[in-house]
Amino acid sequence: MWLVCALVALNSFFWIAQAGFALGGGGGLLQQFFGTKMIRAEVVVQNPDGSTTDERIDRGVIVAITPALITLKEADGTIAAIPIDPNAQVQGGARVASVSKLRRNLRVVVFHQANSPAESIVVEGFGP
Repeated sequence: MWLVCALVALNSFFWIAQAGFALGGGGGLLQQFFGTKMIRAEVVVQNPDGSTTDERIDRGVIVAITPALITLKEADGTIAAIPIDPNAQVQGGARVASVSKLRRNLRVVVFHQANSPAESIVVEGFGP
């Protein structure tokens, strides 16, 4: 009887607490590390062939922009100059735009492989 009660209690705990431990849900680990408070991240991913890819994510406000380079001021004051791939996708809300639409003072998240041009830019809004 005690064993059954313990198992029911343990099962109930994991059933109720699963959202807090989940990787994708609100308050989960991914949200904690890659949510709106993230400044920059470097993620190393293992490919199916065993090789690794070094991915970078930078978040900040655009302080300078050219067709080939985006310069961000990140929340901790770091200035990051990131080359832009000529075919980079720019997404703002549900719209997809071009690099030519980017302006100073836009808050963006830039995705790129380390030492490679940016492949994707997501516009989050205006200002710091």
